[in-house]
Amino acid sequence: MASAQPLRPRQFPASGFVKLDPSEKVEEEELPFYVAERYYPVYIGEVFAGRYQVVSKLGYGTTSTAWLCRNLQDHSFYTLKICVQGQQPSNEIRVSEHLSKCSEHFGKNLVRLVLDSFEVVGPHGKHTCLIYQPLGMSFTEFRDLLPEKKFPKDLVQRSIQLTLIALAFMHENNVIHTDISSNNILFGIEDPSIFSQIEEDEMTRPIARKVLDDRHIYFSRPLPVSTGLPVISDLGEARVGSGKQRGDIMPGIYRAPEVILDMGWDSKVDIWSIGTMVWDLVESSHLFFAKKDHVLDDEQHLAEMVSLMGPPPQDFLKRSGKCQQFWDMQGNWKGSVPIPEQTLAMRERQYSGEDTALFLTFLQKILRWLPDERPTAEELAYDDFLMQPLLDPGSKGHM
Repeated sequence: MASAQPLRPRQFPASGFVKLDPSEKVEEEELPFYVAERYYPVYIGEVFAGRYQVVSKLGYGTTSTAWLCRNLQDHSFYTLKICVQGQQPSNEIRVSEHLSKCSEHFGKNLVRLVLDSFEVVGPHGKHTCLIYQPLGMSFTEFRDLLPEKKFPKDLVQRSIQLTLIALAFMHENNVIHTDISSNNILFGIEDPSIFSQIEEDEMTRPIARKVLDDRHIYFSRPLPVSTGLPVISDLGEARVGSGKQRGDIMPGIYRAPEVILDMGWDSKVDIWSIGTMVWDLVESSHLFFAKKDHVLDDEQHLAEMVSLMGPPPQDFLKRSGKCQQFWDMQGNWKGSVPIPEQTLAMRERQYSGEDTALFLTFLQKILRWLPDERPTAEELAYDDFLMQPLLDPGSKGHM
């Protein structure tokens, strides 16, 4: 079959849009420590690497801006991430290259890999650009749209099971994500025609923007709601290796006990993250507060863990000298923070009856002091709570 003829770049409107007040901060300008010169001044319609034409802005962050672009060569849509000056995503590129060479696995399609990368030179220096498959909103963004800010049970079960299958692929190939959270799992797009619609909307109803002397600051165009297959994204903090790893990882309240206590850690930190993330999605609150006087506090965090998991076993306590600050060798708590009077069953308020029992059993498998006692991603994917829609003859039977 003959390959498609390359497209000509489209001419996007130079007028007909709402001009925002130049004195008011919008989008990335509202970020703390924003410095305009560190951001590449992208223009809608601009072509990168001779083939990626920007058609709309998707979002922004402290380290990059994200844009929907069309590949003029293969006519497909991609997400273009343009890093701020000094941001070197070499680890994400390296991990993506490693995983892309791995054997086929259903979970491979559920991990967002860097598909292409290149550099561009802006007015103030070089910027690294990354190309990805275009995806929908994150679990966090989707949850915040829901009336009670909680995922319905069938969506939790399907999404977490598929996320675990993606993690199984990563772990089997010696990659630990280290930052699994509802911010870093995105829904796939079920109907790719929405990207063409976004491009046409930009032609007929161009997005509002600030017009400055050296750049335009565009509003991001929201993506429509989609609940396609979940995809693990952001491999920037991932580690490759088969042995124990060292170092501080994971966002504060989501840290596993072995990380807090400076022990070596492995892929089971991702399993811990699944537990804390599921709680966020189901209960619309954090499992651990881990703060004293509004400041992250290890002692408070560990005291909360004791209340929900019981005292750590001696085998765990022997793995780090730091444990002696908080427990004696019999596992008795000696910290200054009192152990909260709570249990998982007391805290769980979303489900009832059999659903509660299944959900708590699922969590108890994950919330273990000893990482080797937590199940693997593949084992956890077949947990009874996640399998309930398939095993329960009274359920709708769809996943």
